[in-house]
Amino acid sequence: MAKAIKLLFFCIALSLLASQAYAVSNQETSGQGAASYSGIVVETMSADGYTYLCIENNGETIWAVVRERPVNIGEEVEVAGGPVMTNFTSESLNRTFAAIIFSRGLVR
Repeated sequence: MAKAIKLLFFCIALSLLASQAYAVSNQETSGQGAASYSGIVVETMSADGYTYLCIENNGETIWAVVRERPVNIGEEVEVAGGPVMTNFTSESLNRTFAAIIFSRGLVR
């Protein structure tokens, strides 16, 4: 009985996460909340076909990830908005990011 209840709660939690992901996906494709973020690249690294960018603007830094492309430290960039993940661990980089934007790409 206890296992059935745990399974039920797990299924409910999973469906809530799936519906949230769907809502974020719809929001991004409909243009709502499609904010962009700009600033100077202060750190960059690439792994598994992605480029991770630490962007500084007015003393605040954010991390964003885009499909792999050459980006130089000191370069001014603008990244398109996207879903934000907290406590995201990149196994290939062996690093956990407190928050990171999964951007649709650089705005040029």
